[in-house]
Amino acid sequence: MPHDEKFALMHDPKKRKLMPPFSGSPFGDFPGDYTMPNKKFAELRAAELQGSSNASSSFEASSSPKYRFLKSHTGNGGVAVSTAKPKAKEVEPAPVAGAFLKREIAQTEFRRFYERGDLIVTVQHRGNGRRLHWKVDPEKLDYHHYLPIFFDGLRELEEPYKFIAEQGCYDLLAKGGSKILPTIPQLIIPLKTALNTRHPDIVCTVLRVLQKLVVSGDLIGEALVPYYRQLLPVLNMFKVRNLNIGDGIEYSQRKHNNLGDLIHDTLQLLEKYGGEDAFINIKYMVPTYESCVLN
Repeated sequence: MPHDEKFALMHDPKKRKLMPPFSGSPFGDFPGDYTMPNKKFAELRAAELQGSSNASSSFEASSSPKYRFLKSHTGNGGVAVSTAKPKAKEVEPAPVAGAFLKREIAQTEFRRFYERGDLIVTVQHRGNGRRLHWKVDPEKLDYHHYLPIFFDGLRELEEPYKFIAEQGCYDLLAKGGSKILPTIPQLIIPLKTALNTRHPDIVCTVLRVLQKLVVSGDLIGEALVPYYRQLLPVLNMFKVRNLNIGDGIEYSQRKHNNLGDLIHDTLQLLEKYGGEDAFINIKYMVPTYESCVLN
């Protein structure tokens, strides 16, 4: 056979089917005295020569289970479309929004002032508990300077800063009188920052102080109405975050540490002391709130 015809026979898929089964090479059978390097192919070739001249019967006689070939389109390899089932993909869980997760608490200005010795207050330990000792009467203090500093310390969780900041707010609100109302715009940012920490202990502390702030002077409740957009979003989130304990006893109610009850009481105080526009503004930020004045 000419070389060109042999080359075409080897590379043309249609002509390749015309090749005899198990032929030694595209150029013909190997010589009889040639030693085949592949033992498996040599065994198949010897079995073919011993069988009949029919190619299909010789293939069946020579194909032992050890060297059985796969039929076309029966395996997983070399087939464009496979019917094999794909591996199951790992389904990732849905991401968590984290609306109720605690936020990072930034360092407060209150701690810096206290450690520097700029606050005119000390802690006195007595048999019945702790109390603050003011070196200057709180009525004589500049509330524009000191009251925002103590409100900024409401997001402290470490002692003694937590006790000093909370008790200092109570003492200043109890004796401030008419000095408290002009400082309302300066108190909004510390209150909002403390509420945005989403920490239940801090939120409870802020709510207790906010209740004292509303009742500490005239027109303070009405002055807080324009700032409901800054204060009430977090209260709307935690309004129904109560423990479902069935018929058990919730001891945090006695200590005023129950977050849901504190939010409910605070909203009622804001409505009572906020004037005519208080309810509509509370309802806008807390849609589930029901009026305690109109009903």
